Amino acid sequence: MLRLLQPVNKAAEQSPWIKSLLDSGTLFHPIAWTPAKAHQFLRHIPIFESCGIVVRIPDWWQVRQPPRPQVKVNIGNSVAGLGLNAMLDFDVSLSLDGEEISLAEWKQLLTMSDGLVQLKGRWIELDRKKLESVLEHWKKVQRDAANGNISFIDGMRLLAGAAVEGKSEVALLPDAADWSNVVAGNGLQQALEGLRDPHNIADDLHLGDELQVQLRPYQKEGVRWLWLLNRLGLGGCLADDMGLGKTVQILALLLLAKREGDVKPHLLVLPTSLIGNWQSEITRFAPGLSILIAHPSAIPSEALNALPAECLENVDVVITSYGSLIRLPWLLQTSWSLVVLDEAQAIKNPTAYQTKAAKALKSRVRFVLTGTPVENRLGDLWSLFDFICPGLLGSSKAFSLFIRRLAQDKQQGYAPLRNLVKPYILRRMKSDKRIIADLPDKTEVKTYCVLSRLQASLYGQAIATLVQQIDKVEGIARRGLVLAFLMRFKQICNHPSQWLGDEAYLENNSGKFVRLRELAQDIAARQEKVLVFTQFKEMTAPLAAFLQDIFGCAGLQLHGGIAVKTRKALVDKFQQETGPPFFVLSIKAGGTGLNLTAASHVIHFDRWWNPAVENQATDRAYRIGQKKNVLVHKFICRGTIEERIDTMIENKIGLSNDLLAGGGETLLTEMSNEALLKLVSLDINSTVAEEK
Repeated sequence: MLRLLQPVNKAAEQSPWIKSLLDSGTLFHPIAWTPAKAHQFLRHIPIFESCGIVVRIPDWWQVRQPPRPQVKVNIGNSVAGLGLNAMLDFDVSLSLDGEEISLAEWKQLLTMSDGLVQLKGRWIELDRKKLESVLEHWKKVQRDAANGNISFIDGMRLLAGAAVEGKSEVALLPDAADWSNVVAGNGLQQALEGLRDPHNIADDLHLGDELQVQLRPYQKEGVRWLWLLNRLGLGGCLADDMGLGKTVQILALLLLAKREGDVKPHLLVLPTSLIGNWQSEITRFAPGLSILIAHPSAIPSEALNALPAECLENVDVVITSYGSLIRLPWLLQTSWSLVVLDEAQAIKNPTAYQTKAAKALKSRVRFVLTGTPVENRLGDLWSLFDFICPGLLGSSKAFSLFIRRLAQDKQQGYAPLRNLVKPYILRRMKSDKRIIADLPDKTEVKTYCVLSRLQASLYGQAIATLVQQIDKVEGIARRGLVLAFLMRFKQICNHPSQWLGDEAYLENNSGKFVRLRELAQDIAARQEKVLVFTQFKEMTAPLAAFLQDIFGCAGLQLHGGIAVKTRKALVDKFQQETGPPFFVLSIKAGGTGLNLTAASHVIHFDRWWNPAVENQATDRAYRIGQKKNVLVHKFICRGTIEERIDTMIENKIGLSNDLLAGGGETLLTEMSNEALLKLVSLDINSTVAEEK
């Protein structure tokens, strides 16, 4: 008997009311309660349950959300147009389970006592003081609003349960959340549903031959989402996983804007290392877009600083770098139609000069592209949204208070924040089965890199030396000289330290190292694995050391100097789920015969003239047993022999697959002096990185 009473005694320790029932013995007899006593019992149910007592109650009573009248706030019932500066109608009424409470019923409630009362034929919980307080709060918000309307930004914050800065903070109190029901009106709800689920947006976009690539279904959804945001005058964050084609979706958006008669130019802001990639993608997939590269690699700095406004009259897209935003005032003075930031994590630091410059840009709509919208902390998200939708997340201080409160909410957690930002973020993952079914098994991308100043200087010196020596030798000696210089150019493109023979391998001295960090950080953030191939044994150790700094742990190396008997152990270690995240291999030693399906990324750090050899190396990851899609990155230094060889291989200009199979270098030694010097020449404007 004492054991049976133990839960009751435990409950009595926590509740004086239960203790009085236990002490008087009333607890052991049938009890007829007034509504007030019944309400007291219902409010004590969490104590009973925590002590191990099972309580059976009517299904109309929900312990966490008791039935109660609420202040219904309807925002945006009719929407003539949206945008960050749009105004939404704002209506306040009383409701019960979504059903409006009449004035007569409201007056009836005011005459009732607190606790359990009957309204509309059902029992509900009533706290008149709280209900009146919350109603008065919303009436005040309505009175303070301009002509009974509120701004779009304020409306979205209220829908998510966030406070409106400069207004009363009651919206953040528990009473407001418990006794309010803030809903989107019919017009706003329809617009938000389209943004939250692009699949349901009507497919009325037809690009025809303007976009010279077949969009996949998920990419079409992305374009429809971008286009809807654009029409509504709202910004957004396209946060698709790496390799899902964010670039081509933006190109489709820009083509649609041009077709609709958008006369103002658009601005693309990128890391310097990606300018070549975007230029190539536009030329390849959207040749109808006229572009201007606002960067010293394309236009001399003096001319760029004084670029006349009329130069933009017939330009659809201006491409520039984050660094150029600081150095070119006219970029901030121009009114753009769309501004798009790629690798937008570059503005995660709100105090950085380039972040401030980006936020000072004038545009109708802003978009950002990033595979990692939150790299380390939620503050990263605030900085992105302060660019695309200023004010939506409030000030930095208000946002910090908001997320601190959410972190303490065990019931909702971060759901209000997700609801607030969801309409403006589109993120698809390679792990999503709907996406996987629609993706190719292997995606190859060319990753263009720029030379550092030191690389460009060494490359130019090598050309000058070759010019002096090429006319002085013939036959076998000439072929040997050409092969030696081809190797020198490759080494310089990789890193000056490889050619100079020192062991410094400073990151900023190599455009490839800079680009490798960007890719590797993205891969590390996703906790994925990568294979890095190089044709040079001496590059494996510097690359492994560099990647170890990025991934925060050691990786693996394989080259001709590694004993054959130890290679299986290296492979087995990499293939383990908890194995090292990266494997650096020389292409001759690791390019065939290995099963490395744990990797979902393959990086060809330097190019082998024979594409078949590259493909064999790629197939270490892309083979039977691979359950993930494989993304292959081929590094190419712009304006150098690497880009020209890639073009020759791609277009098969003078080089057949049969010839390449015999060795590309051998064929190149047979070129005329003029053709050879043209092949190795340096296009200084397209390849040199800007100074920071």
